[in-house]
Amino acid sequence: MQLNKEMLYHLFEWLKNAGIKVPGSALFQFITFRVLLAVLFSLIISMIFGKRLINYLLKKQVGETVRDLGLEGQQKKAGTPTMGGFIIILAILVPTLLLADLNKAYIRLMLFSTVWLGLIGFIDDYLKLRAKRIAKEQGIPYKKGDKDGLAGWFKILGQVVLGIVVGATLYFNTNTTVYREYVGQTLPADTTGFKVVQLGKEKKIFVPAKEPITSIPFVKNHEFNYSKLLPQALRGFTWVLYIVVVIFIVTAVSNGANLTDGLDGLATGTSAIIGGCLGIFAYASGNIRFAEYLNIMYIPNLGELSIFIGALIGACIGFLWYNAFPAQVFMGDTGSLTLGGIIAALAIIVRKEWLIPIFCAVFLVEVLSVSIQVTYFKYTKKKFGEGKRVFLMSPLHHHYQKLGYHESKIVTRFWIVTILCVAFAIATLKIR
Repeated sequence: MQLNKEMLYHLFEWLKNAGIKVPGSALFQFITFRVLLAVLFSLIISMIFGKRLINYLLKKQVGETVRDLGLEGQQKKAGTPTMGGFIIILAILVPTLLLADLNKAYIRLMLFSTVWLGLIGFIDDYLKLRAKRIAKEQGIPYKKGDKDGLAGWFKILGQVVLGIVVGATLYFNTNTTVYREYVGQTLPADTTGFKVVQLGKEKKIFVPAKEPITSIPFVKNHEFNYSKLLPQALRGFTWVLYIVVVIFIVTAVSNGANLTDGLDGLATGTSAIIGGCLGIFAYASGNIRFAEYLNIMYIPNLGELSIFIGALIGACIGFLWYNAFPAQVFMGDTGSLTLGGIIAALAIIVRKEWLIPIFCAVFLVEVLSVSIQVTYFKYTKKKFGEGKRVFLMSPLHHHYQKLGYHESKIVTRFWIVTILCVAFAIATLKIR
């Protein structure tokens, strides 16, 4: 029996060697069982620990400061505990550390992504709360939006660092090799690392393809061909382009999730739905038979990533128990930056980055609404002397609030849109 490296498995092996039999310990050899256990653990942690954290934050008066934007029910949110994203992070990390194989490169990469952006978001939230406390002690009026948190460039720098780590790991690490079905007439002279797999009545040969640049002309097997974007003479530097694209994706999705976190349960529920989509992609690409049937790349060792994704989904659903309208806690940048970074990193790992505009459509339109609003306002102010707006207010969810839609209806409809986008993204697995 092959020895896995997850913590609980080692514990059961140690007990077995010590002569202590634990019924059901063999179940930990199955990824599906550990995925379900990860979902269950994350739900329990987020729901039980969440209540304790909310009470602690209330005791410490760690509440949200709300600007008067003329939105219905806005002032009722003042004083609601923030920094609740710590609940999500804890509910992701604990099940992953207990149940996943920590020697897998993908697991380590996701653990780093979670901790790194979680730390940046936490520092940002902490500095804002400290500025609020100092203003209260000095009797100075505090307005949300003052220069009290991390500088914008510092948060962007943190996202860039994560993009570099993710991109370089996937491109250069030998443990992140993907495989494609070999269709040539004769095998190459060097067949090191080739996989011969019995699929049905015939044998299929899969070849390692380290660099994500070999599809023709641009997209094949759900993979973007970065080398085709460069002149022939510069294709040796495709890795630079790849890392730049990864940096852009991480930054865009992370900020998109941050902007989406403006209504109770909106970012949390949307992230849980997107997590389910990424879980399906990871399962399909991590199983060689499904990969062959769907004509997509096979990514070895991707199965363990489903444990992390299961913990992510459970953590979001558990947090939603307290974050749904009317919210008892807000995730703050601690949660929103982290969720966005996690989703971006997962999409890149499963090599579905070109589908991000589809299953992350809500994040995308939120970012676009802000960009359009700011750009048009500056343009009209410069040209006519008075700034005009495209939307009543941005991000987009506030536009619908201004139109008179109730917060819960907006959130529910955004969830439905996300489900439709996710369904279409999954359907592309069979679209040629």
